[in-house]
Amino acid sequence: MNRRAHSRLFAMSNLKELAHLTFENFKPHGRSGLNPGEALSVEAAFESAQFFARSMDGWLVLQGNYGCGKTHLAAAIANSVVDLDIPTLFLTVPDLLDMLRFSYDDPEATFEQRFDEIRNVPLLVMDDFGTQNATNWAQEKLFQIMNYRYINRLPMVITTNLMALDIEPRILSRLSDTEFVSTVRITAPDFRRPTHETPGPLENLHNLTFDAFELRNTENLSDNDVRSLQRALQEARDYAEYPDGWLVLTGPYGCGKTHLAAAIANYQGAKGEHLPMFVVVPDLMDHLRATFGPRSTVSLDQRFEEVRKAPLLILDDLGTLNMTPWAREKLYQLFNYRYYAEMPTVITTPELKDEMDPRLLSRMKDTRLCTICAITAPSYRGAGGQGKRKKRR
Repeated sequence: MNRRAHSRLFAMSNLKELAHLTFENFKPHGRSGLNPGEALSVEAAFESAQFFARSMDGWLVLQGNYGCGKTHLAAAIANSVVDLDIPTLFLTVPDLLDMLRFSYDDPEATFEQRFDEIRNVPLLVMDDFGTQNATNWAQEKLFQIMNYRYINRLPMVITTNLMALDIEPRILSRLSDTEFVSTVRITAPDFRRPTHETPGPLENLHNLTFDAFELRNTENLSDNDVRSLQRALQEARDYAEYPDGWLVLTGPYGCGKTHLAAAIANYQGAKGEHLPMFVVVPDLMDHLRATFGPRSTVSLDQRFEEVRKAPLLILDDLGTLNMTPWAREKLYQLFNYRYYAEMPTVITTPELKDEMDPRLLSRMKDTRLCTICAITAPSYRGAGGQGKRKKRR
């Protein structure tokens, strides 16, 4: 590839605007406040990106939620490779597809020339895979690019917030080749938003695991109460292994519902098959309302879509009695979307009362999709007393 083509690729990539994204200014342990697992995931991604920049061997897939550092690492790879005078094309997938669409009217290059240039560039970095408009044409072009590079063993970097279940099967089959493709998942939350602004931060709940869940054998509980705890633990473990449908955990405040819900999220987060989002329902409504504020950096639609389409959503502390009509409607929209899409969802609520919004109640009572697990044990009153009751709603 000649110098002119090299310069054109650099310009198309907007790498000049991304020149500040380097390995040197990336925080390899993440920001302060991450739990050990999140910090390790950032460190593993950093090391994998550095190794790829040196070796240019195979494909590297950086997976994780918005703002976790994927694009920084992908750009750092591109900048490092460009410094070696290796032609590199860095594009978000929507921009890549737009570039192909516009090439039909481009006087400087035909569609075939531009398409061939993308397929054969020595290093291709596709950022934000999964945010594109998934028309049949777009899916086909992406598959053709990826299939060509896969067959010819050309190096590529991909960043995505999608999980395996959301990727088009033909593309997923190529990404599943573990001898050629290295996939690294970053579990850290959005670096651009302070922790308290991120819906459902798990960093404060990382100690709530299945192993730490107490069946409270030392308390004077009835046989029914003990069995309800045992059943809830087993149901939560089974669900965490294979999230399918909805799991509704009911019971009095402090009985352990939140602990089990968080344990599901932590287990799936470590396993890496679903990217869990844990939100407390009243906090979620506050986050949605906050998008109307003049200082908000995200729109209501953007924040709502993040929650609505989360691969695994945990809604803690559901209760609709004191909700405004606006909050009830947003919650119904959330429930309705995930109900018809049959997306994995965990809900904790004190009890399923007839006073609840009947639209929500009817979906949670659909035994075809939903498993209801009632904990009858009273509020936990073991060591730590009040502190544990606050954590174990």
